[in-house]
Amino acid sequence: MSAEERRESVVRAAVAEFARSGYNGTSTETIAKRVGVSQPYLFRLFPGKQAIFLAASERCLADTRQVFTKAAEGLEGEELSQALARAYQRLIVDDPDKLLMQMQMYAAVAAAEAAGDHEFGERLRLGWAAMWDELYLLLGAEQEEATSFLAYGMLINVLASMGFPAGHRVWSGFHLATRSS
Repeated sequence: MSAEERRESVVRAAVAEFARSGYNGTSTETIAKRVGVSQPYLFRLFPGKQAIFLAASERCLADTRQVFTKAAEGLEGEELSQALARAYQRLIVDDPDKLLMQMQMYAAVAAAEAAGDHEFGERLRLGWAAMWDELYLLLGAEQEEATSFLAYGMLINVLASMGFPAGHRVWSGFHLATRSS
């Protein structure tokens, strides 16, 4: 395997490990073992744990943006909104590590900010802002619609990560999330 292929496998493993155990609960040793490399080799690919976490987080955001872009191809209006909502629902069901990684990312940035480390979250804020910008453009440059879509998405993240089953009453009213403004 080339260094780039190893780097890619580290990012995939890091998404899974950080999704399950968070930034502080995941060791670089665990990630190295999952990939089948030594820790020293891991640190030849990435300068440290924070760099691995940032790469995993950025991958998660980029993959989510890609899901939205692909779902939006050739669509507009209500059909577009519905396709984006379905695509995000599939992403959560098909790849729950992406959902959990998002939640861990928010928690890690909040903890770093509370500790006075404002640089840690800057790259992740840029990645999230890029997702907002992309949705804004996909939804016809409608700020209210992009904000509403992401607000419902965040609520879905919280409910899904807390394990509320699909038929639970907390999911009622979600038909409003797919109505076009």
